[in-house]
Amino acid sequence: MLLDTKALDERVQYLIRKERLPGVTVCVKGPEGTVFEKAYGYRDAALSTPTDMDTMFGIASMSKSITCLALAILQSEGRLSYDDPVCKYFPAFSVPGAPRDTVTLRTLAQHTSGIPPMEPLEWSIAVNSINRSGEWIDAMRASAPNPMATIDQIIDYIAHCEYPTVGAPGENMSYSNEGYAILSYVADQAAGMPLEQFCMERIFQPIGMTRTIMDDDCACARALSGGNITSLFEREGGELICDDNWSVLPPFRGCAMVKSTARDMAAYYRCLSNFGMHEGRQVLPRAAVEAMIGPGIPAQEIACYGLGLYKRVKCGYTICEHSGGLHGVSTKGGLLLDKGYGFAVLCNCGDEDMDDIMWTLYNAVMGLPLDTCHRWFVPVGRDFADPQMLLGRYVGHEGVPAIVQVRVEEGALRAIVNKRDLRLVYCGGLRFLGMDPVDPQRVRSRLEFFTRNGHAWGVRCGSRIFSLEEQ
Repeated sequence: MLLDTKALDERVQYLIRKERLPGVTVCVKGPEGTVFEKAYGYRDAALSTPTDMDTMFGIASMSKSITCLALAILQSEGRLSYDDPVCKYFPAFSVPGAPRDTVTLRTLAQHTSGIPPMEPLEWSIAVNSINRSGEWIDAMRASAPNPMATIDQIIDYIAHCEYPTVGAPGENMSYSNEGYAILSYVADQAAGMPLEQFCMERIFQPIGMTRTIMDDDCACARALSGGNITSLFEREGGELICDDNWSVLPPFRGCAMVKSTARDMAAYYRCLSNFGMHEGRQVLPRAAVEAMIGPGIPAQEIACYGLGLYKRVKCGYTICEHSGGLHGVSTKGGLLLDKGYGFAVLCNCGDEDMDDIMWTLYNAVMGLPLDTCHRWFVPVGRDFADPQMLLGRYVGHEGVPAIVQVRVEEGALRAIVNKRDLRLVYCGGLRFLGMDPVDPQRVRSRLEFFTRNGHAWGVRCGSRIFSLEEQ
């Protein structure tokens, strides 16, 4: 495939300048090899050391598909089944109100276990990342019942959590980092070795991912990088601040703790796109990859969360992808299913959106205008007929409580999300885009409501379901 790499590079540069991102690396690999790769910006506080294609970044929640792949490999070898109940591996595990046999490895992997948004990941980061400080960190440390440093502490908290569940097991998707912490330790048991070792031996090394590692406190990643690892940036009050204090969250290993390069991650996604083939060899069991992204996961315009990856259709192409975010980490990776293309975008600034850069890469390969939007919430051009059904205050408890307050003002639905007062634009069903009041074309949130008995009981804000407070 011949790409207009000059136009592609110019648009990526434009998007990086527009969002004032400190350092970004991108890579696209396809049947013809490396189609496009480039490093932009800097990796240090002085903005004097450029990133390059060997610079290691955190990938945060992009790690989840790697954990799912490890479990799928173990399933293909008969050492576990995604349909095993979680209590087979952890007898103390339960989700309040749910029959224990109905909460399976699959429901954890697909975020359909019913576990509501809760605090353990944030408590773990706050208590165990000892060099970090700030208002949020201090608030989480003050509220933590324990360090959330072991998987037993997480399992105990889930079992005794008083927040309402977000549906029966298998019913509704609501993102749960705690579920993936548990899956990491299930993998240990089934593999007979730590998940970190299994991933190195069975995934990273066979694909040639020589600058990729799963570790907890970044010590192993620093050693592997030879010093070529990025510092971590955040934006506070419009200004960039920088440190080298990587998030430490001991039990959340397979949830968010892989460090890698854009080049390695593009190779990983390309291998998945080829159902485990790499450089002419079957290095991953085909059955394992098919379990993750094959026909068992619906292919539709509205994204469906499978096993560690969202799957959706755009312009006749099936895309599987995942983003990631932590302190100093904003990432996105994906593949074009059965086309042999893998993509990765890694950024060293937290709380940034990599969608536009990733969409630019997709569009170049798909032959679309580079600025084509891939949003799957699409306005239908009319108002929602029953706004009174959605009014109320919805709360999520992942960290400091997050609030979505929905109201009608001058006949229009509005919502306060993340302290922003957004205009809600109807997208069909119970889906809405939350649009920025200052920049009306800028999407700030995606909301999908869940109703029963004439009123919404919850709203999925992004990927988490917040529950309606009692009226």
